[in-house]
Amino acid sequence: MSHAFYFLDDVATADLAFDASGDSLQELFQGATCAVIEALADPTTVGTTWRQTIERTDEDPAELLFDWLSDLVYWKDAAGVVFNRAELTLTRRDHGCWKLTGLLYGEPVNGSVQTLRADVKGITKHLYEVKQEDMRWHARVVVDV
Repeated sequence: MSHAFYFLDDVATADLAFDASGDSLQELFQGATCAVIEALADPTTVGTTWRQTIERTDEDPAELLFDWLSDLVYWKDAAGVVFNRAELTLTRRDHGCWKLTGLLYGEPVNGSVQTLRADVKGITKHLYEVKQEDMRWHARVVVDV
């Protein structure tokens, strides 16, 4: 399995946009998560002294991804942290609902040791989409910076 993301220069001039993809829905979530983490700071310069577990459920995987990415922005602001990585598990329950369990690793913002990037203010619905094509999942996300 693999995931990928790449930032788009010509989609949202005042914001930051990216496309993410994955061989599975979980890999898509991982790719989109990595894009948000990379947008905030270089994760190789961020430690792992802070941890937060997040659980979410939704019938719609697009809404679940939107809420999960919004959680990253929330915790960035609420705890004053940037992230090193996120471990996540996505499962489909018998009644068709998706469950995401995520563990965020990071540390408080410290510009003297971390390479900080954009101050992401929110995930937007502008041009937002999640779709499956040819056995691969794709998402387009625009973030407010």
